[in-house]
Parts: sequence; C-alpha cells; structure tokens
Amino acid sequence: MFAVWNAMSRQKRVGWLILIVSIGYGLYFLKARLLADGPEITRKEWLQFVLTFVGIILGTINIRMAEMRERNQKTMPLVDSSRTAKK
Repeated sequence: MFAVWNAMSRQKRVGWLILIVSIGYGLYFLKARLLADGPEITRKEWLQFVLTFVGIILGTINIRMAEMRERNQKTMPLVDSSRTAKK
C-alpha cells in the first residue's frame, strides 16, 4: 500500500487525503449526529457538514487534475532533454 501511495504525485495524494477526510467526517456526522438521539445540532456543525461537500468536490478536482497532468506529460523533463513535455 505504501508503494502505491509513494508512487502517486503529490497533487494526487493531497486530493485523496482531502477526499478521505471529507467522506469520513460526512459519515461520522450522519451516523453520530444526525441519526442518533442526542443534543440538538448547532449552526456550526451544519456549516461543517456543508463544507464537507466542498472538500469532496475539491479532492475530486485535485485527483482529476493530477491525472490530466500525467496524461499530458509524455516524458519527464530530466529523462530526455531532446524531447519536451507536451503543454
């Protein structure tokens, strides 16, 4: 698992991290706060829940942009100096 994680670009790793944390908090909120009988949900918690969707969107965008960058870059700039990266 660590080999796969280290093989990813930094942008892709950050995107996955944002996505996992956002989904984790969303699931926690749904299970522990929304579906459980407990104290009333505050305005701050609703804001954090809404911002969870922003995190999911940003994480997904980050992952997709990293994949697009990998697809468009044919060679590493330091590997073959005669060929340049496609832009």
